[in-house]
Amino acid sequence: MASAAIFSSLRRRIFPSVHALVAPVELTNSALLKTLTGLTSELTSSFSGLDLMFQRKNSRSLVRKIEVIHVFLESLSDLGLNLPSSAILCLREMDIVLFRCKMLLDYCARSSGLWLLIQYLSLSGQFHDLNLEILTLFDVFPLREVELSDDVIEQVELLRKQCRRAKYFVDVQDEILRFELFSLLNEFEHGRVPSRVEFFYFFVEKLQITDAECFKSEIEFLEEQIVNHGLDVEPSASVLNGFIAICRYCRFLLFGIENVELGLGNDKKGEISQETEDTFVLVPIDFTCPITLDLMMDPVIISTGQTYDRSSIERWMEDGNFTCPKTGQVLIHTQLVPNRALRNLIMHWCIAYGIAYNSPVDSSGKFSGSSASKAAIEANKATAQLLVEQLANGSPGAKTFAAHEIRLLAKTGKENRAYIADAGAIPHLKALLSSVDAFAQENSVTAMLNLSIYDKNKIRIMDEAGCLGSVVEVLRFGHTTEARENAAATLFSLSAVHDYKKRIAQEDGAVEALAWLLMEGTERAALVRALWYDTVSEEAAGALAILLRQPVGAEAVGNEETAVVGLIDMMRGGSPKGKENAVAALLELCRVRREQEEKQHHLLEFSRDPSFAEGLAVPVPISLPVV
Repeated sequence: MASAAIFSSLRRRIFPSVHALVAPVELTNSALLKTLTGLTSELTSSFSGLDLMFQRKNSRSLVRKIEVIHVFLESLSDLGLNLPSSAILCLREMDIVLFRCKMLLDYCARSSGLWLLIQYLSLSGQFHDLNLEILTLFDVFPLREVELSDDVIEQVELLRKQCRRAKYFVDVQDEILRFELFSLLNEFEHGRVPSRVEFFYFFVEKLQITDAECFKSEIEFLEEQIVNHGLDVEPSASVLNGFIAICRYCRFLLFGIENVELGLGNDKKGEISQETEDTFVLVPIDFTCPITLDLMMDPVIISTGQTYDRSSIERWMEDGNFTCPKTGQVLIHTQLVPNRALRNLIMHWCIAYGIAYNSPVDSSGKFSGSSASKAAIEANKATAQLLVEQLANGSPGAKTFAAHEIRLLAKTGKENRAYIADAGAIPHLKALLSSVDAFAQENSVTAMLNLSIYDKNKIRIMDEAGCLGSVVEVLRFGHTTEARENAAATLFSLSAVHDYKKRIAQEDGAVEALAWLLMEGTERAALVRALWYDTVSEEAAGALAILLRQPVGAEAVGNEETAVVGLIDMMRGGSPKGKENAVAALLELCRVRREQEEKQHHLLEFSRDPSFAEGLAVPVPISLPVV
């Protein structure tokens, strides 16, 4: 059937191969019958009362068919083991089909409502596929060779007729809801934000997403699909990110901040301690250029079959090199062939992680990359405005929660970081840096860190009166180690701008606090750890160069073996900017070490001078007080 072909590829994407999940064990006939009977019994007892919001009719129809199969299998068990080989072969195939039924029903029972709606057509196709496979099994099963009772044969014949008449089923009302959901996405795509009434009517009254926690569960489930299915997710990750952004906006629009701020506290302890690692995503090695080790924006293949970023390999050739940088082979020709397959993989990976992919224009004149869907950008922009309003005028708890959500929103995508700053978040986050609430301070400084990754926001932070000083205060006197570490990470992010390095170094107590963090902080001390993250290692090296200009900083960095190793590795294989910063830091370290050695040498030479030794033997006169 055509429908089976249409949905077979999706079935492979959503579910792993059944053969990969079922151990290839050759069961005896009795064990096989016992296994099948137990499986049908489990399915009917577990899913007979299944009341899904979507796929209700398809799921109930499948369970009723499994109930008939259960009666059929029990009858076969009563006959004993004298079954023809063709019957046993059918039963072994039935084992696979029933297992797929279990996977599909379980999948529908565990999925969120929005996901079932988004996947409605595909899931309907899978139910239809199973219906056809059950029909095929009973069409080929040798019923005449097995002595079944008349009532069982009658039920099996009725099942075959039902399967034969069954068609690919889509509930009209469910399909209307699905159309309305995608229409909301389309509204955002065209820059129009629907009203609160429209959102309430659709999400609360129609989809029964009745509170903030329900929205949170929907968001988390959609995010999980992107992470778990990667490039195979359908629809694409950019579309799902659009739905996630709309749900996030509706969560705050419909239920407000005050209704979702509960629950922040000890259960979040340790979450922010991972913020730097979560924000600075490690780039897969296969996506990096072998020359610069940076994420490739326009991967091309040279004559040796190796792939490089176009700009890097072109510079290599312009410098008069006609060998492969990686293998050393002589290039037969200098033609560069676009590696479109790898470029698409990189683009989808960037979309999944919310990383801007600034690919150049391809040969067709079309822009080949996308950092985020227009819908997600517009929805996140609207969300940022809501959160900043609470950050400015909300209760202390609402401000803390708003900072927490801004921190999360600013983790990915330069668009998000830009719109949050445009909405006026930086002055309010600065005010929250001095909060007596440790969790509020952690969230505000980490949000500041995430915003600072966007270059234009560096200017805004540095130009905001007192903001740099407030970050340094958190670095020096922050309530928690996590807050101090992320304050340090914010400083080295800002130090990516050369003119800011001096301002940071001149800020009272900044260098001393950074040095203390290196010597006394946790094993996750921000600057040293960041040397090993491709996305921020350049800035980390620049910040360490600042520290090395001060004696206390030089002592701290020199005693940190991982810092020196990280700088050397960056000098050998980092990006041009990273190499420059690493060399500058290592030169500062060598300069300080040389000065220390020279002082020790002069002191040693001076100690060998006889007059120096004689001077030590001369009693030092002591002035006694006049009594």
